[in-house]
Amino acid sequence: MAMTIASCTTQKKLTYFQGITKTCTDSINRHFKSEIEPIIKMGDALTITVNALDQEAAAPYNLPTVNMAKPNNNVVSSNTSQQYYLVDAEGNINFPVLGSLHVLGLKRTEVENMIAEKLAGQIIDPLVVVHLLNAHVTVMGEVVHPGQIAMSNERLSLPDALAAAGDLTPYGKRDNIMIAREVNGKMEFARISLNGADIFTSPYYYLQQNDIIYVSPNNVRAVSSQNIGLWLSMVSTVASAATVIVTVVNASKKD
Repeated sequence: MAMTIASCTTQKKLTYFQGITKTCTDSINRHFKSEIEPIIKMGDALTITVNALDQEAAAPYNLPTVNMAKPNNNVVSSNTSQQYYLVDAEGNINFPVLGSLHVLGLKRTEVENMIAEKLAGQIIDPLVVVHLLNAHVTVMGEVVHPGQIAMSNERLSLPDALAAAGDLTPYGKRDNIMIAREVNGKMEFARISLNGADIFTSPYYYLQQNDIIYVSPNNVRAVSSQNIGLWLSMVSTVASAATVIVTVVNASKKD
């Protein structure tokens, strides 16, 4: 039955980005916004490096690198690791010399500019570089490889994340992708269709760290799952009946 229903699934439902023409492309480009900078959120881990021509002057504003030792091992690793700043519940980080800085809700470049401005009177031409260490999104549901996808760069789109998860299975709804996102301490939810061109003008086309992408199953998967449950129930019943029959036969032979 599941195969019969699956055969009714049209190619149109499985095809991405349908109906994109020259006219449609022009409209997309007029409204397309390349939002590629993540917004700093609570719990983000940031590395912040301050550089200047005078390295000694910049040194007090940088966290030291550390050599990490493995648990229950006195041997210190030769690999160094730069320490990071953790954005606390109030949205602050504790920066050397400058003290507490409020970074919640700022873009990465805005944090760089803020720190550079504060250092301008103390260092000549400071160069501040900020990176997010723990940025990731979570992909769940009807994809080949559900799990967390690391944001190795800031430009991670919804198609990028789905491709990294192995793409949707044939049972995933391509016209109903849910994205959950935290904005200013509250959750927002959006529904995105991969079948049309509207995805390219959606504010959810480019993902933010900690976004959750869920691909819901289609009716074929639901029916298939029900059939599997029914089949397992039938197999269990038959196996139980066979066991009873064998027991009765063996008992009669002994008699």
